[in-house]
Amino acid sequence: MNESSEPSLFSDLGLPASLLKALNDVGYESATPIQAAAIPPMLEGKDVLGQAQTGTGKTAAFALPILTHVDVKIRHPQALVLTPTRELAIQVAEAFQKYAAHIKDFHVSPIYGGQNYDGQLRLLKRGIHVVVGTPGRVMDHLRRGTLNLDALKTLVLDEADEMLRMGFIDDVKWILEQTPPTRQMALFSATMPKPIRRIADRYLKDPITIMMKSQTATAERIRQRYWMIAGTHKMDALTRILEVEDFDGMLVFVRTKTATIEIAERLEARGFSCAPLNGDIPQNQRERTVERLKKGAVDVIVATDVAARGLDVDRLSHVINYDVPYDTESYIHRIGRTGRAGRVGDAIIFVAPRERRMLRDIEAATRQTIERMELPTSDDVNNQRIERFKQRITDTIASDQLDIFRNMVLQYQVETEVEAIDVAAALAQLAHGDAPFLLPKDAPYREPDFKRSREKGRSNAVARDFNSNLSRYRIEVGRADGLSPKNIVGAIANEAGISSRYIGHIQIEREYSTVDLPADLPDDVMAILTKLRVAGKPMRISADKGSGPDRGSKTNRPNKPHREARKQSFSVKEFGTKKAKKAKKVKKDKKGKVKG
Repeated sequence: MNESSEPSLFSDLGLPASLLKALNDVGYESATPIQAAAIPPMLEGKDVLGQAQTGTGKTAAFALPILTHVDVKIRHPQALVLTPTRELAIQVAEAFQKYAAHIKDFHVSPIYGGQNYDGQLRLLKRGIHVVVGTPGRVMDHLRRGTLNLDALKTLVLDEADEMLRMGFIDDVKWILEQTPPTRQMALFSATMPKPIRRIADRYLKDPITIMMKSQTATAERIRQRYWMIAGTHKMDALTRILEVEDFDGMLVFVRTKTATIEIAERLEARGFSCAPLNGDIPQNQRERTVERLKKGAVDVIVATDVAARGLDVDRLSHVINYDVPYDTESYIHRIGRTGRAGRVGDAIIFVAPRERRMLRDIEAATRQTIERMELPTSDDVNNQRIERFKQRITDTIASDQLDIFRNMVLQYQVETEVEAIDVAAALAQLAHGDAPFLLPKDAPYREPDFKRSREKGRSNAVARDFNSNLSRYRIEVGRADGLSPKNIVGAIANEAGISSRYIGHIQIEREYSTVDLPADLPDDVMAILTKLRVAGKPMRISADKGSGPDRGSKTNRPNKPHREARKQSFSVKEFGTKKAKKAKKVKKDKKGKVKG
């Protein structure tokens, strides 16, 4: 099944009134393609296999059907959503809470590593209708018997390919085996590598397959840039761009109807000629707004995708994606509003760190590199303000309508003996008002190295920086517990927020393991590490005083990355392979257990 090019209304998808009211409260106008395709079959109880990129609206695609079927009287989890990271788990849980605003006594909770067990146990005991969790922590609760899935109706795997990349697929398979066979299942993934496809073939029952195909062509005469959101509020960034960019007409895209009004009002307050455009505005008023834009009475329109559909105004020189679009095709439609009739257009997109993957998808879909944009500095803005002020003086002098004011100023000078320059400065202050004319100097901040993060493709990259000195740490879990290097990497990178580039050599022994990590780990990170569990057991990590990294060699140089360590270490499953047997002989007792 592929998405339709026509936007669908949520009211046409069979959702209950309580959910439609919540969607209206947050200003959602129409369903995204993945939502329009996935919601109806999920409402019918069918399994769904969806391939769609990050930012396409997948959360609502599975959350709304789940909420439709939840029985708040049953105080056990009726839906389980597995996510690769704790950040995504929190984000999905917040989305459930937002959509369930008019469902009384509904409870949802994120469950992830690094979070206190006591708080999670209290919530589970009180009764949760939807659990959103990372595989490791969900598996721990299932093994402890503190998470009961007997009442489970729906299971969702969100961003399955990310779980594969982070080494969680074995955990996911184990969790799937613990769920009731009658449960409905939905699997969403940006890509479909073979391991994900095998999971879909094994665990999904006659699924409805949804493939979100993207347009690949875009206007060649459109200059595309992105600004990485860092250190400056989006509204302040938009204001700076409006002040510095040389534009004729501008279209600013946002996701919700309420945002169109809020942003338009704030821009008007900052002196820009601006108007909102959304589906709630009467058609005749929308037509007047577009006509004002064409005539130059309005310079900036803040719009939703639906309201701007079919908008064709030659003077639109810039398109700003204030909010990242739901999918690549929406982006292509948006920027197509500029660069019309052979003119050169400009498209700028604001990208948050968690939306980096969507930027890569857009580049792939448009087959163009989107260049990084440096936000105008306060000096850039101030220089533009000064130049505009000077130009206004020149234009006013040229108007030849100064006689009455010239006479008044001369009369004032005679009466007060004030210098002409001081009179002019006072008049300029009166005309400008009390607001500061110039921006203060920018506070220094270091923008993240976005280019490097994009090249590495790490959604779990963190802002922390460590030195290159590595120390060896001991973990009280080993080969006898079924531990493998990927379990260690996944737990540390996901739960403690340490990028995998800071994880060095990993050695798996029978009763314990060692891993090389930065020597300058702060106390808060160590506190998280000490509480982590891998392979269902507490790590109990501590500094290994017996030896340092590289066993006394250059300690200021990181060890081989964890991928190398994976090649050098073996899990208990791997000891049955020929490769493992050649690498290490294993003695077993009569019951087949590995001897020391």
